[in-house]
Amino acid sequence: MPLLPSLNELTDELRHIWQIAWPLFIAQIAQMGTGVVDTIMAGHYGDQDLAAIAVGYNIWLPAYLLVLGILFANASIVAQDFGAQKLAKIRAQLPQSMWVAVALGAFIGPLVWFSSPLMHLLELPATTHEKALAYTRMVALGIPAVGFFHSLRFHTQGLGITKPFAVASTIGFCVNIPLNFAFIYGRWGAPEMGAEGCGIATAISMWLSLILISGYVLYDKNLKPYLPEWRPTAPNWFVIREILVLGVPIGLTFFLEVGVFSLIALLIATLGDTAMASHQIAFNIWDMFYIPMLALGTAMSTRMGHAIGAGESEGVYRALWVGCFIATVVSLSTTVVLLSVPEIIIALYTESEEIRELAIRLIRLAAFFILIDAIQIIGSFTLRAFKETRFPFLVMVISYWLVALPLGWWLGFGVADTVGDGAAGFWYATIAGITVCALLIGLRVRTVLQRPLPAAASFEPDNPAGLPESAL
Repeated sequence: MPLLPSLNELTDELRHIWQIAWPLFIAQIAQMGTGVVDTIMAGHYGDQDLAAIAVGYNIWLPAYLLVLGILFANASIVAQDFGAQKLAKIRAQLPQSMWVAVALGAFIGPLVWFSSPLMHLLELPATTHEKALAYTRMVALGIPAVGFFHSLRFHTQGLGITKPFAVASTIGFCVNIPLNFAFIYGRWGAPEMGAEGCGIATAISMWLSLILISGYVLYDKNLKPYLPEWRPTAPNWFVIREILVLGVPIGLTFFLEVGVFSLIALLIATLGDTAMASHQIAFNIWDMFYIPMLALGTAMSTRMGHAIGAGESEGVYRALWVGCFIATVVSLSTTVVLLSVPEIIIALYTESEEIRELAIRLIRLAAFFILIDAIQIIGSFTLRAFKETRFPFLVMVISYWLVALPLGWWLGFGVADTVGDGAAGFWYATIAGITVCALLIGLRVRTVLQRPLPAAASFEPDNPAGLPESAL
């Protein structure tokens, strides 16, 4: 890495990253907060419904992230095109990402709906199985909206405009709370449906979020230069192929990363409802502290993409310096909070002493996990800014599926003497896996940064004056 930029340069870069990151932070808090609210409200409704939602959540979430990851490629593509002032190419990108969203919704939605065979493998209690399936099927009805939502989100995110995502996600989160009250507890004339009602509320929130972000994008004058004419557009297989080539490895990376956590959660579910509920609480809390890291990584990656497109290597390094600094502050602060006051946080979720004791143990392990994960996050988003997505995918396979999962099985089932030791064993294994991942990603970033900027940076602007597409 070259010499440290001046204080003024770093301060200016921090301002740009902050402008992109703070709406992302709010949006991701809202999205992850939906899972936290679902967990809290279901936990107060009944332990069995809480366990059912935990099982269902860990089935549909990996599928959701597969959609998100594939469409994430649009942010990397648009960011570099924005830096190179390729306005016509940016406009043409959105309809093609919409076609990808259509295909993903048609495939992933039914896949989540027909998840009963997977649940049968878990040998859950009959009532828990029934409730988990009902919850998951209701959520599946909202999956088609997810693709369109993230197509619009990543298009605007690549431009460095993240407020549409924030507004839609925040309102969706706020609406989800009364919907949960209505359908879980049977308020305001709605039927009392427990876990299934929670799924209905989630699906409605997904569709509402799509409507909100669509309205924002259509009526924001600042976005109009980057939008195509709203007319039917045939699939462009060259553009779609680029999205898939870059996006599928990202989607599989997200899928495998969260998928291994979901699989671990499902394995923990076989230890009993107490272990499952404790793990879900710890995972939700870890998610809430993990969100600032994702917002930072995304903002840093966007700024890097703009610099790469413009052919400015100094801009790449400025973004990386600022990203590393903020990641260090956030990860250390998170670790201190999780290690210091886990009891106060868990009190919001449950009054069960048995669940509380195990959840505290798992939260302390999650604190160490996120401290190491900060390195992996910064490194992975750096690689995505360079449109390098296959290596993080391969590293994820090695780190989680070849290291963490087998080790977790051995520690969780092979040598554990108690339920608590079994659940903790899986967390020890994930810490080992993320350590391997952070090391390999860090080495790869070092190699990539030593290369010249990608050839795409030398492209001439196709519309330097910002003229309407009809004038080109």
